[in-house]
Amino acid sequence: MASNAFDLNDLKRRMQGALTSLKQELSGLRTGRASTGLLDHIQVEAYGSHMPLNQLSTIGVPEPRLLNVQVWDRSLVHAVEKAISAANLGLTPATEGQVLKLRIPELNEERRREIVKVAHKYAETARVAVRHVRRDGLELLKKLEKDHKISEDDQERQAAEVQKATDASIAEVEKMLSGKEKEIMTV
Repeated sequence: MASNAFDLNDLKRRMQGALTSLKQELSGLRTGRASTGLLDHIQVEAYGSHMPLNQLSTIGVPEPRLLNVQVWDRSLVHAVEKAISAANLGLTPATEGQVLKLRIPELNEERRREIVKVAHKYAETARVAVRHVRRDGLELLKKLEKDHKISEDDQERQAAEVQKATDASIAEVEKMLSGKEKEIMTV
């Protein structure tokens, strides 16, 4: 952000970034149902570098509690298997040729509560990120007013806009958290 220009849209974009990040993290939490999002963050050692699993295979959900990973290159099946096991998702791949079948085990009550705690941590991280963006915006407005680049009224009006954007972002975090919590706790 430029040191002498205030851009509310830039602040909103940065707040949206925190929400996007939260959405990605929440999609990676296991809910007892098969979801391709579970495997989004898995990196596979392939062709001399680390590559996302979805660039090496097709991931499908043939049943509510089963994921299929169709590896395109036969020579990478073992590497994909290893990466899935190393991801600590509690999933054990059953390999049939170039297809890895991942059964999603039932979640017990205790495990569900642990996952909800993790979701709350992710949400708090997103809230903190949004508040940091708000703080940056308010500090810039105060500096602009102090340097007589904007009037006190402009500063207050724009600070209210920053707060409105912050409140909307925090409300979105709460909505995402509550939806995920419901999804995790529903048996």
